[in-house]
Amino acid sequence: MNLKRVGAIIGFSLLIGVLGLVAFTTWYTVDESEQAVMITLGEVEDGISEPGLHFKWPWPIQSVEVLSKETFSLQFGYEEKENGEIKSFPKETKMITGDENIVLADLVVGWKITDPGKYLFNSENPEEILLDATSASLRSIIGRSKIDDALTSGKVEIETNVQELLTSLMADYDIGITIITVKLQDVDLPNADVRKAFTNVTDARETMNTKINEANKYRNQRTEEALGEKDALISRAEGDKTARTEQARGEVAKFNAVYNEYLNAKGITEKRLVLETIEEVLPNAEIYIMKDNGNTMKYLPLKDSTKPVAPIEQEGSDKNGQ
Repeated sequence: MNLKRVGAIIGFSLLIGVLGLVAFTTWYTVDESEQAVMITLGEVEDGISEPGLHFKWPWPIQSVEVLSKETFSLQFGYEEKENGEIKSFPKETKMITGDENIVLADLVVGWKITDPGKYLFNSENPEEILLDATSASLRSIIGRSKIDDALTSGKVEIETNVQELLTSLMADYDIGITIITVKLQDVDLPNADVRKAFTNVTDARETMNTKINEANKYRNQRTEEALGEKDALISRAEGDKTARTEQARGEVAKFNAVYNEYLNAKGITEKRLVLETIEEVLPNAEIYIMKDNGNTMKYLPLKDSTKPVAPIEQEGSDKNGQ
């Protein structure tokens, strides 16, 4: 009786256990921020990302691994604690630039699990692989860059190149991780002496660039002034050329007109030319035209043609006309 009762209790307990195992392992839920992967007899099936209640075969036939769909942050070279304190790791961040200078560079990588099966079973520690790949990518890109680019305006290009290289490495490793963002947090020189020397070099370079810009500005200004003077000279020369040409044409036309008059009336034209020449050579001289008729001499003052012509008696003549 006791043995049967003990056996019954044991059998009932096993039944309760089996029923409990079935009850608790034949269903699972997936939240909106989660994704799941189904494992059937050790074989990984397609991932499940639809939120809600799902059913499966009881363990150990099927099991489910639920992972987050959120974006994780990998902090390389530093660690930010919960209280906001930041701990640096200089040994990890010290690297050599392409022009053989030493810098300290740290960054943060945003990544997601996009293939839960590969993330769980293609590597023993995918996050460690991601950390090593991040270090290799950053060192490779910094090793191709100049220190000026790493410290100043070249950070965006460095971030882009690191993300491309890191994405390529993750595709080669095939561990179910996708790189979302890469952001340089800080790029600095290793100590105060180096920083001071670099600052001096930067200041000297800025001074040099300023002087070069001023020289170029002065050169451009003088060039513009010279071009303006050249254009003015050319314009004046063109105007003088036109004026001289028109003057020459006028003089030719005048000469032709005088020549035509000369052909028609040679004597008169010759006298007129003589008189005009006298006026031109002796502008203050008074010119008279006289005619002697034996008794009186009539003259014509050309300078003031409005006055009447006055007769002039010749000396030595008498009243009787002798």
